[in-house]
Amino acid sequence: MGRFSEAQWAVVLGGSSGFGLAAAKKLGAEGMSVCIVHRDRRGAMDRVSREFDAIRAHGHPFISLNTDALTPEGMAKVIEALTVGMQPAGKVRVLLHSIAYGNLKPIVAAAGPSALGQPLDRLAGALGLSRVQVDRAVQHLADEGEPIFQVLNPVEYGDALIDDEDMARTIYSMGTSLLTWVQRLFAAGLFAADARVIGLTSEGNEVAWRGYAAVAAAKAALESVSRAIAVEFGPLGIRSNIVQPGVTDTPALRVIPGSGRMKAGARLRNPLGRLTVPEDVADVVFLLSLDEAHWMNGALIRVDGGEHVA
Repeated sequence: MGRFSEAQWAVVLGGSSGFGLAAAKKLGAEGMSVCIVHRDRRGAMDRVSREFDAIRAHGHPFISLNTDALTPEGMAKVIEALTVGMQPAGKVRVLLHSIAYGNLKPIVAAAGPSALGQPLDRLAGALGLSRVQVDRAVQHLADEGEPIFQVLNPVEYGDALIDDEDMARTIYSMGTSLLTWVQRLFAAGLFAADARVIGLTSEGNEVAWRGYAAVAAAKAALESVSRAIAVEFGPLGIRSNIVQPGVTDTPALRVIPGSGRMKAGARLRNPLGRLTVPEDVADVVFLLSLDEAHWMNGALIRVDGGEHVA
């Protein structure tokens, strides 16, 4: 028997893959009713539908909405569906913000050839091979997931640079839209008396790498907004916390240039010897949703096996 009742709902923004899907599965398995808001093309829906069927199989109410969670129209659609679907006694216990919609352009053109160029030239010379042969071997071993070769694998970003619109859209999508959702659900009277708001950040909140400036700014905004929610909505029964997963092989990570290098570095330094997986994060979302976590508010919780401190 699960720890929650069907009257307790989880609203997962960005729940068709990665952290959001894993958390929806975990909370559904523990008895909570689930509403997933996602944005997927038709070609992905076979996979998505199978995942959703696994949540439905627990026998609790389930709503899925393939709509844009970042527009007023999309938000209104979700609130209407919840207002009807949660009747007669349902309330939103958990709001999980797992939206991964950000711009990954660099902020300035590269200064010149990769710093790896000269060492690789020397390696090629020492082995009596051409640079092309060495590059081909490095690429192959990087694709196979070998950590040191991931680090040697050069990262391609393209020529486009980020602009103001890219930056603003990313900060809203992955950051301040958390507050918009809290305000809209609260105004509609849909939150439970003891509700939990959870956002997902990353190590980019402190560490800069090329092409991640907009997402890093969004994560910093997300954390700031979460703290404000914790303080101003706290007296109204809403706790707000941020979870920081370690490097995790999710669809969102794979679109980041150099993600292979990030995964390789994380494997090498993690004290527990592996990458974080979405289920690790889902377990902590579950813990934050329990009655026993009612005194956690305004916190940032790292779920990375010690990766950050290693």
